[in-house]
Amino acid sequence: MGLPFDGAISSFHENEAPDDIRDAIAAAGKKDVLSESYPYASEMDKDDYEDEIAKLQLELVRMQADVKETGKRVALVFEGRDAAGKGGTIKRFRENLNPRVARVVALSKPSDREAGQWYFQRYVDHLPTEGEIVLFDRSWYNRGVVEHVFGFCTDAQRAHFFNQVPDFEKMLVDEGIILKKLWLNVGRAEQLRRFLKRERDPLKQWKLSWIDVEGLKKWDAYSDAIQETFDKSHSEHAPWTVLRSDDKKRARLAAIRSVLGDIDYVGKGELEPPDPKICGGPDIWDA
Repeated sequence: MGLPFDGAISSFHENEAPDDIRDAIAAAGKKDVLSESYPYASEMDKDDYEDEIAKLQLELVRMQADVKETGKRVALVFEGRDAAGKGGTIKRFRENLNPRVARVVALSKPSDREAGQWYFQRYVDHLPTEGEIVLFDRSWYNRGVVEHVFGFCTDAQRAHFFNQVPDFEKMLVDEGIILKKLWLNVGRAEQLRRFLKRERDPLKQWKLSWIDVEGLKKWDAYSDAIQETFDKSHSEHAPWTVLRSDDKKRARLAAIRSVLGDIDYVGKGELEPPDPKICGGPDIWDA
């Protein structure tokens, strides 16, 4: 099996990536964290991680039981840079939960009909009903970042989105929906390393898209769009939780702890707070 997109990711790595990014990848060991600003030099120990994730899985099951019993409605929004670990984090949230209670929504490109609707309309159709947890694998924030970077929306459409999104989310919260917005961030060198690994793995090549390939060249444009999105959508009623996910293990633990910590449920055990070195508000985001 050949490389997807004719090896465009390898080509970018060899011919277009900044020298410091290539050097960081070349010099790093398998478990080394590439970002110099990340607070840990290496990945979390696997055994320690598995001990902690097992405890948190039990808490998630308890939380699920309470959601089903009490009729809570929970919407978890997962956003982030490409290859930041959204899918893997969602998988760890759901792997021991009932798919009839906890379901993932990952919408594809809008149909012609959806494109003519109110922008938020197709997401409203997937909001949780009583006793349900919905995990959005990307969300309405496509308009704030990806659509803008690739010119899939006009500046006026994006400005209209930013004007409406605080009120839209306020309505969800006022309706009683528990809304949690998670942004997973990853450094540029680590993102490229993960893409290179996907490109060479036949079992993971399906994860790559043309958007991923072209996005490698648009790091700064993404950074500007992400910062503006935080500035215009981080609110008291619907704040962003930012997770630095250069180490996927630490990010997964912090994400689950952050969600569990914000939801009251019967049988809740004693929980460590998420690691403040890698989990916080937009102020810890590293562009």
